[in-house]
Amino acid sequence: MAKRRSRGDGGLHWDDKRQRWIATASLGYDGAGKRIVKRGSGRTKTEAKAKLKEVLRDHEDGLSIAPGDTTVADAVADWLAYGLADRTAKTVKDYTGFCRTHIVPELGALKLRDLRAEHVDKWLAAKSRTLSTRTLRILHSCLNRSVKRAMARDKVKRNVVELCSVPVGQPGRPSKALTLAQAHAVLEAAEGSALHAYIVVSLLTGGRTEELRALTWDHVDLLGGPDLAPPVPPYIAVWRSVRAGSDTKTRKSRRTLALPGRCVEALTAHRERQERQRKKAGQRWQEHGFVFASRVGTKLHARNVRRAFRTVLRNVPGITASEWTPRELRHSFVSLLSDGGVPVEEISRLVGHRSTAVTETVYRHQIRPVIQTGAVTMDKIFSGDSEKVNDASDASGTPEPEA
Repeated sequence: MAKRRSRGDGGLHWDDKRQRWIATASLGYDGAGKRIVKRGSGRTKTEAKAKLKEVLRDHEDGLSIAPGDTTVADAVADWLAYGLADRTAKTVKDYTGFCRTHIVPELGALKLRDLRAEHVDKWLAAKSRTLSTRTLRILHSCLNRSVKRAMARDKVKRNVVELCSVPVGQPGRPSKALTLAQAHAVLEAAEGSALHAYIVVSLLTGGRTEELRALTWDHVDLLGGPDLAPPVPPYIAVWRSVRAGSDTKTRKSRRTLALPGRCVEALTAHRERQERQRKKAGQRWQEHGFVFASRVGTKLHARNVRRAFRTVLRNVPGITASEWTPRELRHSFVSLLSDGGVPVEEISRLVGHRSTAVTETVYRHQIRPVIQTGAVTMDKIFSGDSEKVNDASDASGTPEPEA
């Protein structure tokens, strides 16, 4: 005769409607006097009892039981709807496009509790055959944050996406930098154009396009303080950007940069030109104080800056305008400083990077490694220039060794 279960041990029965075995366990009563019953289901008795054990284990650990019908698509949709409240409309649009194009069609149907690291690894590996490494990182980030949000709301017990690494994808579009001769040609071609001052300031200070488009006249001092001790040169205070909240990309991006003389001249002429535009626009002018504004005083859009920049480049021999963007003026700034012998630590401070590692990684093609110094010097010593070294040594009065 089968032994009867003790009271509270639960039971095991077949559900004809669901066509599954149901294992149950009673855990007492809640504050309202309602019995607390936990259930686990499966196609076999063993599977149902194993599922019940998992549910009971989570209950003992104080974890809420994750809903079994929540999918990856549900988690992504929830993150897109409520997890991007502090982002700009463009960022939300971009992330939505990434998720709907690459994540939802391939992983969206998976139940969140069934998502495994193997699924994510295979998905990223397949994407790495056609997408760049940067895009792969964005996709991984979107999925990771979606699952992390779901985990915080007890819809899944752990985030397996965080355990997966991003593979190397296809090489993206390489960043370019102007040579010194090309930089001179671009500055010459920009003279007289509406974007002249913008190009001069961007190339000679290394400001980000998002920072220059948000620059206001109250953060520009074209006179400085020559009579102060110590003297203060003309400068721009890079404290804003067009990002959400008007903040700069990082805290170290908030910096005050001295202006080269050419920038002072260009900005002075630009301010006079803007004053003429203000009078011409009349009541249509909207005063926001932007240094680089549209014909009616509003903020410039990145698309307008890119179009005007390429218009200038069409007049520069040897440059294909369609292959260049305004951000490469910043790369050119780094390249020219590096060629001029400026240490990478100083370049990093000027461009507002968090560390020199960022400078060397993002601008690796523009940074001249310091270790080349030894090779270049030794080449000079052991080449025809060595005679000049000896001549210089003789001229300095150093006696020659006796034969």
